[in-house]
Amino acid sequence: MSSRHIARSIVLQSLYELDFNKDKNLDIEKILERNKQEFGTGIDEDDFVRNLAQGVIKHQKQIDEIIIKSAPDWPIHQITIVDRNVLRIGIYELLFGDKNEVPPKVAINEAIELAKGYGGESSGRFVNGVLGTIFRELENLPIGRQVLIKENKNEQK
Repeated sequence: MSSRHIARSIVLQSLYELDFNKDKNLDIEKILERNKQEFGTGIDEDDFVRNLAQGVIKHQKQIDEIIIKSAPDWPIHQITIVDRNVLRIGIYELLFGDKNEVPPKVAINEAIELAKGYGGESSGRFVNGVLGTIFRELENLPIGRQVLIKENKNEQK
């Protein structure tokens, strides 16, 4: 298992805890540190973990609005906590992440694998469907096409 996959798992577990205990005033940094010590010994991805978790939290309102529009049959509060946070991670990486560091197809694949590993029986299909919809929408936007074209050129080098 790659260190980035483990890093995303740590972020997922931390966001899950934060979401599950949303009425409490928890510190994401403390949660991340505890989860890194417990599940991520030996990986050197501290900046990636911190940036991903903080990015999801910073953009959560925008991300949740995208989830609502992309999965209209599923009110966001009815999506399982695992699936909701896997989607948040995937959408953050798709829309706000560094495309040279994590290309969109890698972000989608990683989110699907997290969903399969931590979610229910149909979580992988659900996450794939929602992120696939968002990816197709991104392809149809002029700015989205520019990002994807740039990404494809970088992959060919």
